[in-house]
Amino acid sequence: MTAKRRQYLWRAAAVLYVLFIFSNSMKTADLSSADSGAVLKLVQQVLTAGGVDSTIITEHVIRKTAHFTEYAALGILLCLCFRTFALSLDRRVLSQVLVSFLVPFTDETIQLFVAGRSGQISDVWLDCAGAAFGTMVFMAAARILSRTGVKKRDKKL
Repeated sequence: MTAKRRQYLWRAAAVLYVLFIFSNSMKTADLSSADSGAVLKLVQQVLTAGGVDSTIITEHVIRKTAHFTEYAALGILLCLCFRTFALSLDRRVLSQVLVSFLVPFTDETIQLFVAGRSGQISDVWLDCAGAAFGTMVFMAAARILSRTGVKKRDKKL
């Protein structure tokens, strides 16, 4: 795969993922709560089946965990995306940090205009932490793979 094709692929994947994030924010409070409730029920069933007290998991915990993991995935995806650009390391890092802040800021702003939803600065911070965590996981994995001698098929993968 050519460098240009990889660049377009990762750019498209990042844009589509951001649109997915924004689509979740455009759901009304009732729809969002129903989604969280379904996940809560599943998690509680799994915990109960494993002999763990499932009452410790609440819808609030599910929502905050979803925020963090959704943005951790974005952090990883942004690493893959910005690696394909012919930018200096400083510019790639700056670009990733900027996008990792602007997406959650926009995400929470969208919620201000959706029935029953509210944008919260605490969620912006949680989302940014998730993106930073995803970035660190990606960087650690890349470092481990390079140190263990795993050969890349393509330097820009």
